[in-house]
Amino acid sequence: MWVWAVTIAGIAGLLLFDYVFHVRKAHAPTLREAAIWSSIYVGIAILFGVGVWLFGGHQMGTEYFAGYITEKALSVDNLFVFLVIIASFRVPREDQQKVLLFGITFALIARSSFIAVGAAMINTFAWTFYLFGAILLITAVNLLRSDHEDPDADNFIIRAAKRIFHTTDHYDGDKLFTIHNGRRALTPMLLVMVAIGGTDLLFALDSIPAIFGLTQNVYIVFTATAFSLMGLRQLYFLIDGLLDRLIYLSYGLAVILGFIGVKLVLHALHENNLPFINNGEHVDVLEVPTVVSLLVILGVLSVTVTASLLSAKGKAQMVVKGARRHAEAYLDLEYTADPQERERVYLKLLDEEAAVRSLEAKYADEMLADDDSLLEMFRRAHAIHDDHRAGRADDANS
Repeated sequence: MWVWAVTIAGIAGLLLFDYVFHVRKAHAPTLREAAIWSSIYVGIAILFGVGVWLFGGHQMGTEYFAGYITEKALSVDNLFVFLVIIASFRVPREDQQKVLLFGITFALIARSSFIAVGAAMINTFAWTFYLFGAILLITAVNLLRSDHEDPDADNFIIRAAKRIFHTTDHYDGDKLFTIHNGRRALTPMLLVMVAIGGTDLLFALDSIPAIFGLTQNVYIVFTATAFSLMGLRQLYFLIDGLLDRLIYLSYGLAVILGFIGVKLVLHALHENNLPFINNGEHVDVLEVPTVVSLLVILGVLSVTVTASLLSAKGKAQMVVKGARRHAEAYLDLEYTADPQERERVYLKLLDEEAAVRSLEAKYADEMLADDDSLLEMFRRAHAIHDDHRAGRADDANS
């Protein structure tokens, strides 16, 4: 119990530290800040895993790292959806950290509940392994068919909140409530947190069965899940833009989830007590060792990430999507109140515009066909920036 108490206190302390020293004061983190703190959180997770290996033994250590790597990869995939939700709600850049930290905290609480329920089901019903295996196999198929393009950010909960409560479409700093037309109203900040939280619940439906497919040690399941979520906020800003480059990541995750799903079904057959399968007796099947699982997970992720980074199509897709996102951000007056951040976005946009105009014809035709809106946004951004510079020059002269 004291190990559990110290672990939970340490994780809660990290979340509190994140809020007090990073998120409490709204600001857009620099690339250097995101890189440093992302490295720190990954380092903490690795050191914890080394401690598990030393004090818990080889088996526990292998299970922790297999679980951590799998959950981290699933968390990175989740960032695709977070990116679209945050963009659809037009969250100001300075306030995105708070939204993400809320999502991480909510995910940790929700997944802890799912872990408790999952552990109770596994201890009581051996057929739970069949259920978890089926969930992962279905998720793997769905990953192959999805492209992260149209998540339903304006989901049922959001639509219900807008109908029942008085809401406003404008942010008031990072406040959850404001006064609108003389009445207390919900701000988009609260609504986007609800959207992120609701999405986290859906993510837990595949992440928890996945890690239970690698270990049934509840402590390992909890800590690997928790540390995979820690630092996700910093990672969001660190690989912002690179996400568009990982065009094959969903295929790699589909293979991993499918592999773990098969592993769960094999384990279920080995532990079988269902009367309509082999007369309720266990089935003598091959079980996959955790070391093999870890090697498969590392191998699949290495191949898919490397293939994505080397893909010419992935590079072209990253350029076009990044250019569109930065053009929309620059043209959105609510995107940020920080002049330096807006200048950073404009300089990034210039680089991406040059890259878009130099794309190979086959990629340009495919990604820009019948779509002049991106080129029009370039033109508008240049006009606004020229006016802005002229205004600053006039102010300096006066």
